[in-house]
Amino acid sequence: MPLLARTVNTPLAIDVRRGAIADLGPLLADRRISAGGEVAVVVGPGQGERIAELIRPGLGNADVFTVAGGTIEAAQRLGESLRRRSYDAVVGIGGGKTIDTTKYAASRYGIPMVSVATSLAHDGIASPTASLDHEGGRGSYGVHIPIAVVVDLDFVENGPDRQTQAGIGDALSNLSAIADWELAHRVRAEPIDGLAVTLARSGAEALVNHPGKITDDSFLTTLAEALILGGLASSICGSTRPVSGGCHEISHAIDQLYPGTASHGEQVGLGALFCTYLRGDLDRFAQLATCLHRHGLPTVPAELGLDDDKFVAAVHHAPRTRPDRYTILEHLDLTQDAIGERLANYVDAIREHLG
Repeated sequence: MPLLARTVNTPLAIDVRRGAIADLGPLLADRRISAGGEVAVVVGPGQGERIAELIRPGLGNADVFTVAGGTIEAAQRLGESLRRRSYDAVVGIGGGKTIDTTKYAASRYGIPMVSVATSLAHDGIASPTASLDHEGGRGSYGVHIPIAVVVDLDFVENGPDRQTQAGIGDALSNLSAIADWELAHRVRAEPIDGLAVTLARSGAEALVNHPGKITDDSFLTTLAEALILGGLASSICGSTRPVSGGCHEISHAIDQLYPGTASHGEQVGLGALFCTYLRGDLDRFAQLATCLHRHGLPTVPAELGLDDDKFVAAVHHAPRTRPDRYTILEHLDLTQDAIGERLANYVDAIREHLG
């Protein structure tokens, strides 16, 4: 008998709005995640007290843990703390480091995890991976997807604009990652998951075509949904293929060769734009360039803080960061001199398009 359907793991609840953190208790009860508020709440060092006050009326039985997240060691310490009591769920509230630390600890000890984002810097808020530092390097670790995803727009609005800009770059890079996946499918017959493509692309398309600014609730909601859909796309296909292509290889190379250059989202946004130019998709190139520029994101290496020689070196090094992944960079297999020539033409095209 043929398999006519498949089961897809998704969060029980997705809530994107203002005031979402204060209503966390009722949401957990309504979705039968925790009727009595027997949860562990994990917060970062910055806004922990404010968050604890907001959630206390609805989650009076919660234990609050403060973590300086972002490392395997922090996640392991948190996990040991979570073992001391039986919790219905663990709730990670904060930015990417806090959420990834919580995801890893919850997965290790088999506790359902609720992701509550106070910033929109990348798609980790709903993804099945956690990026954590360990022994001088950064690794990506497989984890369970959150059982619920909450984004509080009050916190997002009051956070640094640069975090939101980074999220825009990360979400838009899905368009380049999907094009790379489709290229690998055509050239190497790599299997492609149409549902994962649909989710990742629909969120990014909604964002690239949205006329609003980062101060608009409508735009922030669209950004949050695009990042959530990207995370779910990765969960559906079991890899980061729909959200990570040559754009991310370039970002990984920059991190390795020139650590601390810029945020992940800024780097993958520029990487996506350059990869789109290499593919010769000039309509998409113009669309991405306009969107990135409108939201204050880098479109040329100098705006990222790199001179042309360093960017060329990063692009040349990029395929080594993901030897298993086939993208436009592996397809063209350009020499360093050829990359330099393409970059010069790319910069001219950016200047011509953006004036």
